[in-house]
Amino acid sequence: MQLETKELNWAGNLEYRANELLYPTSIEQLQEQVRGASKVRVLGSRHSFNDIADTSETLICLSEMPEVIEIDAQAMSVRVSGGITYGALAAALHGAGFALHNLASLPHISVAGAVSTGTHGSGETHGNLATSVSAVELVLADGSQHSVKRGDPEFNGYVVSLGALGVLTHLTLDIVPTFEVQQTIYEQLSWDKVLGNFDTVQASAYSVSLFTDWSGDLVGQTWLKRRVGDELVDDIDQGKFGGLAATTPMHPLPGADGAICSEQLGVAGPWSDRLSHFRMDFMPSAGDELQTEYLVPREYAVQAITAMRELSSVITPLLLVAEVRTIAADELWLSGNYGRDGIALHFTWKPQQQAVEAILPQVESALAPFAARPHWGKLFAATATDLQKLYPKFNDFIELSQRLDPAGKFRNEFLNRNLFGA
Repeated sequence: MQLETKELNWAGNLEYRANELLYPTSIEQLQEQVRGASKVRVLGSRHSFNDIADTSETLICLSEMPEVIEIDAQAMSVRVSGGITYGALAAALHGAGFALHNLASLPHISVAGAVSTGTHGSGETHGNLATSVSAVELVLADGSQHSVKRGDPEFNGYVVSLGALGVLTHLTLDIVPTFEVQQTIYEQLSWDKVLGNFDTVQASAYSVSLFTDWSGDLVGQTWLKRRVGDELVDDIDQGKFGGLAATTPMHPLPGADGAICSEQLGVAGPWSDRLSHFRMDFMPSAGDELQTEYLVPREYAVQAITAMRELSSVITPLLLVAEVRTIAADELWLSGNYGRDGIALHFTWKPQQQAVEAILPQVESALAPFAARPHWGKLFAATATDLQKLYPKFNDFIELSQRLDPAGKFRNEFLNRNLFGA
């Protein structure tokens, strides 16, 4: 369809420049649309805050493609359509007795979009969402179909691919037996005690999130998602780090309604309703926010957190909330955790883009000694020259992209700025 008015991303801070938005309803139609386009990008749930999905010509959205959820109980895998949301997939898997290893904060995001940008949940033994991918199926620039599976040459370059290789139509994901989770939130833990015992805090639950505004001596909220049946590390429960367990449902933003968040107060329930921070039947906000995130090697966790606290006078006035999480290492070429266990420093900003972008170079300078990699789908200041130094397989990915898309059909300003401009 020709666009009479411009489409916006979820946050409303980006107006897509495309002159047409197409909704294929079959693989054959998608192939024809890709083959006939000169420049094309794919929209997922639009939960990106930069121009990674933008183009001046053709946008394709997969939301009208047939929904696929094919569970293979013997192989412990599920084949899914790329446009499906994690919320819909999680509900189907749990209903069949299975689970994914983790979920991101929002269940509303599409599987293909989250995987392609290296989006993650939390947990020191859990890789990002892309690490569960065992096979991908794409439509390439010439309209042909192409698939690769784990163990194939260059497979690790295909997964977190930023939409640079083709249209990701289907993915096969590892699954595990379903499990239950209890979520408890603690308020006002001591930063000094948390940083002095960082490994203990991170080992205290299946998933741990620290919410802060980077000011003061206390962590705002600590969210612990514990798998029922796991042995508990109860130092937090015993008050060794200060703080008290919340007695009413909490939202990461002070004063916001905790009813839209996943159930808390230690009530056990399925992973599909607990591992995300927010409920599928509510949006966490109207989108009036911006986001930035940096992935830092685990060994620099305390130093990086300290650096952000020291920048509080710069960061806090523009901040809604920040979150600290841990993620396990992987071998996916453009993953923020390629080759290293890490922590994620996430910033949810007030919708003041000019002011936020003005301080990002200062934030990135403070994190530069720790080899911080930005999340591909969020706001950052680094460009290809900076990023090339941070990813050992950066040039290998460029070569893969140039081989699969020699004419640059899937390239846009984001990719030229952050990959091909090196």
